[in-house]
Parts: sequence; structure tokens; C-alpha cells
Amino acid sequence: MGFQLTPVVKNLLLINVVLFGFDYLLGDSWLTRGILANILGLRYLLADTFHIYQFVTYMFVHADFSHLFFNMFGLLIFGPMLERFWGAKRFLIFYMVTGIGAGLLYSGVNFYETYRFEQQAIEYSRNPNPTDFRIILQNNRDLFRGVALEATDQYEAHADNVPLRQQTVRLVMEALARKENTPMIGASGAIFGILIAFGLLFPNTQLFLLFPPIPIKAKYIVLFYGVTALFGAIQNVPGDNVAHYAHLGGMLFGWIMVSFWKQDRDRFY
Repeated sequence: MGFQLTPVVKNLLLINVVLFGFDYLLGDSWLTRGILANILGLRYLLADTFHIYQFVTYMFVHADFSHLFFNMFGLLIFGPMLERFWGAKRFLIFYMVTGIGAGLLYSGVNFYETYRFEQQAIEYSRNPNPTDFRIILQNNRDLFRGVALEATDQYEAHADNVPLRQQTVRLVMEALARKENTPMIGASGAIFGILIAFGLLFPNTQLFLLFPPIPIKAKYIVLFYGVTALFGAIQNVPGDNVAHYAHLGGMLFGWIMVSFWKQDRDRFY
């Protein structure tokens, strides 16, 4: 496989890099997302900051340099061969549809999780108590920054302490605000769509990876990433800020589109 750039891949790379650079100029650090990512990122569907255009714009902004690098590296490795196979127009359609599809699946799951937590937070604010606070904290560890489970022991020992009770309500509502206002960004959904398309169309193409340093067929790499995304989504590990459902959404829509566009031959080498 060569690294010769094709027109759409080149333009996608350029757009992502330019927007990241512009975001750096607006932000505080080259390592973290700035103002632009917060505007164009995909928000919770019921948030005041949600706009329909974010289903497109979110995939062109990134959280940090490593986020940008690995997504663009995947586009550079797998994109040109697909663009040469499909043509520029069809490849661009595929990229946009899988990216939007990834955003749709992510938004559906995020809506369910956020709305449920919103109802829990409202109910807790009306009737704060140590038992419910412990349950909320245990089930949403990633939202309570710096709050240890040991804090519930203190609350249980002083359940009638009004300032302490008010503090727990404030912590829960702050966690809800973080969940509602954290945007999802990055081209990962579209990249995972490209990955599964490559694996379906060129399953026996040998890819040489650095880790492990042996050639591996494309279909096995796709299977590995698919299982990893599924495992990450199911496990929901605290502190994991990867949008696994967006990855799964990209792969799902990618599989649908490849099946829809299926050619006379089932496999290409």
C-alpha cells in the first residue's frame, strides 16, 4: 500500500489540520481543544447549545494533537485505496454518511444516558439522602471529579448536616451540567467506517504493523477494532472519555453502505 494522496483524502486532511491550528490560536494550549471545538462539537440533543449542523461539524475538530494525529493517520493509510476504488464522489459520500451516522448513534445513546441521569439528579435535589448519593456516585464516577466514594461515609455519619446535604446537591447538579455540556468531537466515527469498508473490500490485504511487527490481514485488524469498541461501550469504564458508540456507529453505517454498494465480486485483494 502506498501513501500517494488522493484528492478527497488530501482535502479532508487539510481541513482537519487547518481547523485544529485555528482552534489552537483561539485556545490556551496546543495540547487541548479550544473555543472552536466547543462550538462545533456535537452536544446533548436537549442542550441549549445543540445545533443540527453539529452532526457534520463535530467530525472536523479534535481534542488534542494525538487525537488529530491518529485519526488522520488512519485516513491517510486506508482512505486513498478506497477513494481510488470508489472514486472521489462516492468516497466523500461514504465519509460523510458514516461520520453523521456515528453521530446519530452516539447521540441516541447519549440522550438516553443523560436524560436518565437528569431525572435522577432532579429527584435527588428534591430529596437528598446518603443512600441515593452513594448510588449516583458509584454509577457515574467519571462525572464526579475529585469526589471519592469515601465522601459518602462522611455524609452517612452526618445525614442531618444541612450544609453537607446542600453540598451533595450542588455536586450532583454540577455533574449533570458537565454531562449535558461536554461535546463529542473527532473524525473517529468516519475513520472506523473507512476501516470496516477496507476490511470488507480488501479482507486479505496484508498490513504490516509496528505492534506486533508482523503482517496481519485487514479483516483481522477490523475484527480487533470492532471488538475493542464494543467492549469499551459495554464496560463503560469510569474516566474513559472515548466515544465508543460513535466508533460502533461508524462501523455500522460503513457496513450498511458497503453492502448497499456491493459489486459483482465479493472480495478484492
